[in-house]
Amino acid sequence: MSTIAPAGLEFRLLTIPATLDDSADAADFRTLTQLRNIVYREISGHDDHALPAEELLPFYAPDDYQIRHLWLVLHDGRPVGRAGVDIPLEKGSKVAFWLIELRRDAWSQGIGSAAHALVEQTARSFGRTVLQAWAEHPDAPGPRLDPPTRYGSIPRDHIARFFLRHGYALEQIERNSAFDLGGSFETVDRLAAEARAASTDYRVVQWQAPTPPEFVAGYGWMKSRMITDAPSAAMEFDEEVWDAARVARHDALYIDAGRVLHVTAAQHIATGELCAFNELVIGKDRTRATQQEDTLVLKEHRGHRLGMLVKCENLRAWRAIAPDSPRVLTYNAEENRPMLDINETIGFAPIAYEGAWKKVLDD
Repeated sequence: MSTIAPAGLEFRLLTIPATLDDSADAADFRTLTQLRNIVYREISGHDDHALPAEELLPFYAPDDYQIRHLWLVLHDGRPVGRAGVDIPLEKGSKVAFWLIELRRDAWSQGIGSAAHALVEQTARSFGRTVLQAWAEHPDAPGPRLDPPTRYGSIPRDHIARFFLRHGYALEQIERNSAFDLGGSFETVDRLAAEARAASTDYRVVQWQAPTPPEFVAGYGWMKSRMITDAPSAAMEFDEEVWDAARVARHDALYIDAGRVLHVTAAQHIATGELCAFNELVIGKDRTRATQQEDTLVLKEHRGHRLGMLVKCENLRAWRAIAPDSPRVLTYNAEENRPMLDINETIGFAPIAYEGAWKKVLDD
């Protein structure tokens, strides 16, 4: 396995175009998107994670919350992958998040290691000392790796060996689960009714982005609590402040891409506080897979079946929004047994596993 960068290797730093009208920047972004989708298909064996360039572009537009570097990787002029580094702008942040995604026929040539050197150099230039990334590890026979949480494991595959060789530790396993939207909703309807009966101090509220003004503060508070309340093992995250401007920016990512973001939340009747939520997202093509994004029940409101309530009520509403979407995909930490119990009861089944990887740089 080569660790020397091959001749003819180029990392082309992208200038993110304002639009995808004809321009060199737009052409590079379209190429990069195509490569992204190819790599995900090669790893997972399906296209449920694919996005068209028009829907991906808003997520790379500059904002006040992070600096994003994105490179198109070329070898002898042929595009073979992409690399990226995200630098959060929270005060005192030590972390950088990154990705390196190469076509399978570009593996084992030293390209990934050269890309990682660029990632590390970029992180150091911003004073970051904690590098973190996630990768899917398709199941395979042979030796396995266990995280310190002791929940789940992954094969010691090509990708895992890459992380280990570059000084990373496996910190956590995330389960990717799917729910069949084409099947019976009898269980979902029954569980929703049971959850409503067990949570009479709460009401269900729902909206599509943009967030209604009366829910902005509560929704922003719950989004900020995703960092502190969701299981993250030894992965490091900065506490985030979600004011009205940040909620508006978040919503615009979906609106500008033509995607539907539907939120179901539980509201405490006595106080009006929003205390649990679930998000479902789909792109312009309503026949594609649905992505379940954040789900959270605030710690102080747990024990009232609110997680089951918001998940089931969002699925029930989703039938009218995207009736032709075949399935919902979601991710949960393997140690998050309360949420996995809910998912399994509803009918979500595991289809893949990701490793969460971390490296602390020397000063």
